[in-house]
Amino acid sequence: MRGLDTGSDTEPPRARRATKAAITAVAVLAALGLLVSACASGGTGARDEGPAHSDSVSVGAVAPSASPSTAEPSVDAVQLLKADPKVSAAVKHDLQPCVADEYPVDVSYGKLTGGSANDIVVNVLTCGDAVGVGSYVYRGQGGEYKNVFKAEESPVYAEIDRGDLMVTQQVYERGDSVALPSGEEVITYRWIGGRFTEQARTQNDYSKVVGGETPSPAET
Repeated sequence: MRGLDTGSDTEPPRARRATKAAITAVAVLAALGLLVSACASGGTGARDEGPAHSDSVSVGAVAPSASPSTAEPSVDAVQLLKADPKVSAAVKHDLQPCVADEYPVDVSYGKLTGGSANDIVVNVLTCGDAVGVGSYVYRGQGGEYKNVFKAEESPVYAEIDRGDLMVTQQVYERGDSVALPSGEEVITYRWIGGRFTEQARTQNDYSKVVGGETPSPAET
């Protein structure tokens, strides 16, 4: 008499075939699932796996294009003034930093003299009241800058206006405070024949009543 066998040999042949068929079906479905997942993500199988920082790309990101810079290098205006023999000793003496290494100097770049490089307009101011004590124009020539204009009749301020040099000088009368001049004179210069030539002069008189204040009897 045969002993009792609890192994797979006691399973009927039909049952074993059914079990193998079920296992095979599950394996096929799993493989199909992986294939569908790879196609849906646009991947290429195992080659897509790897560190995120090396393969990841932000959606919609555009790589910056390299373009040559057209801006001219800035000039150390303070050193330019200090080395300029045309700048008066008084302006150089007063050219001191207001806070830390911040100097009271305004610098503008633009076309004034018809050269290939931008000209430089430099205004020197006082620290406390920002009153212009000197205005200068430097023309670029062969990698250097030459002083082609200066105005040191304080208070003065120079600007570039559509290719012309506009110099404004405040007009003070007796009793005027620094903050409230009586008017201003605006002089327009144009570069002609290798130098700046005066083109126009405008006189502007300010109101004597500013901010609701009335002039004192000494001012009338």
